[in-house]
Amino acid sequence: PESNYDFQEEITKGKTIWQRKNCIACHQVYGLGGYLGPDLTNVYSLRGENYIRAFINGGNGTMPAFNLPEDEMKDLISYLKNIDKSGISDPRTFTINYDGTISQ
Repeated sequence: PESNYDFQEEITKGKTIWQRKNCIACHQVYGLGGYLGPDLTNVYSLRGENYIRAFINGGNGTMPAFNLPEDEMKDLISYLKNIDKSGISDPRTFTINYDGTISQ
């Protein structure tokens, strides 16, 4: 059985991969980040692991194919799964208030 420590270690490694590959330059988490790609806060529950793997490894017209080794792929997916569990975020539903705060 997978221990919580192992999962936390995978999340930490996944965050490092997210940062090293500069994913935030094109993608958002909770509406923060680049705008070339979609917000990935809830991509795990909306699309699933196979979809995420396909996009990361294969890319598309604007996203490069990263072809990550399996251990890095597992860590990055653990990171995205953890973000997904932390809440629901769809920036298209945000209302930017006059004082700069955001309502949902």
